[in-house]
Amino acid sequence: MRTFILLTILVAGLLTGPITTAQRPSSGWSDKSRLLPDKLRSLPVGLTLWHTNNPCVPTLEGDTYYWKHSTMVRAEVGDLELVEAGSFIWYDSTGWHPNMSYDTNLFAEKFNCPSGKLKSGQTYTFGKNWRFGKQAYGGDALWYIIARDRSGKLYKGYGLIETEGKLTH
Repeated sequence: MRTFILLTILVAGLLTGPITTAQRPSSGWSDKSRLLPDKLRSLPVGLTLWHTNNPCVPTLEGDTYYWKHSTMVRAEVGDLELVEAGSFIWYDSTGWHPNMSYDTNLFAEKFNCPSGKLKSGQTYTFGKNWRFGKQAYGGDALWYIIARDRSGKLYKGYGLIETEGKLTH
């Protein structure tokens, strides 16, 4: 029952922060022979999403590691309206796990995209999309955006960020 409730909250877009291991619902990645999680596989690509710096190497500031990067998105098929944005993380051999989930308001704030309305050809940037923690560890995150056009057709955009576990000198 707890898993059902958490999954319902996640799908409703009410979670806006990382999900702890104790709360984590099923991965939504049922076919391990395919790269993408289920919700992304059948949608056509209509947005470009990318990250810089990528791969991202941590810096140590005091006792905290920071992976400093930005995430950008651009609608390619026309004007679109955000349905959902978020990320999956891959930190061990079990594969993708749901991580972040953004509703329209949080997406609009982080990407400076009023009302989650993506104008065709315009780039929207989450400038300080930083990861931080007390330990340096590597892992990958698959950021995605699902948006709809005026007719209701859904499109996806996704981009992988590689976060490394070792400092460079």
